[in-house]
Amino acid sequence: MLLMNKQKPKKDDVSFWDQHRGVINARKGGWVPGEAIYNQGYSMMEDLVGKVSFFQVLVLNITGRMIDRKFAEWIDNIYICMSWPDSRIWCNQVSTLAGTMRTTPVAAVCAGILAADSPMYGSAPVLAGSQFIREALIKKQKGMTAEEIVKEQQRRPSSPPVITGYARPVAKGDERVIAMKMVTEKLGFEIGDHLKLGFEIERVLESQFDETMNICGYVSAFFADQGFSPHECYQVFTAVVYGGTHACYAEALEQPPGSFFPLRCEDIDYQGKPPRPVPEHDED
Repeated sequence: MLLMNKQKPKKDDVSFWDQHRGVINARKGGWVPGEAIYNQGYSMMEDLVGKVSFFQVLVLNITGRMIDRKFAEWIDNIYICMSWPDSRIWCNQVSTLAGTMRTTPVAAVCAGILAADSPMYGSAPVLAGSQFIREALIKKQKGMTAEEIVKEQQRRPSSPPVITGYARPVAKGDERVIAMKMVTEKLGFEIGDHLKLGFEIERVLESQFDETMNICGYVSAFFADQGFSPHECYQVFTAVVYGGTHACYAEALEQPPGSFFPLRCEDIDYQGKPPRPVPEHDED
């Protein structure tokens, strides 16, 4: 509230903080002992438990809106798409290492999720991807073509454009997009304006640079069509690698401690200074 005020508070004005001193203000909900646990106006035990899905409540917690079960099922499927039981993946390496070190599952999974919070991979790219496709649609509505939008993202005329949501560093194409397209069709979702533009941009990139949309681009456009802001989309995807981190932690626990990717000293290509004696300490 303070940050949105056009008039800056005086340097010594602490009235805003005094209003919150010793008081926790919450609009999401709370527990009233002996009465109910409230969440955005719903009684959790009476209105939600046994009547809606986990992802419906998750989105409710984030946005204050109750999505329908169809959309919650869509989110359920994208979580499956993004949680691979492969310990070579960066975030799963962390949870596997935690397992081989015998940490608690909470520590392992939290560390794995945190490792996936990067602008380059995991959950965070949907923030930039959502911002891009929203701005791109505004440009299209003002008369720009998909080809012009792509050209705008080129750093040099001869270089491929850098657009979050397109291309992959390891392989061409994205099997997760194919899977989610089928889910979208099966659940009966219409293709909205953001996703339509996303496919137009993909056709330009594929014809000129042999690059296609990745799962981040698909998710960003789909969520934008459902009325989600970039940061809301990011929040929904915070724990999207959750399942894979659990799988890799559990597998590491089945092996002897320290058995994940062990190395000998000679496996390390050390290129620093050669061994040298440590100076004797003069106690005087």
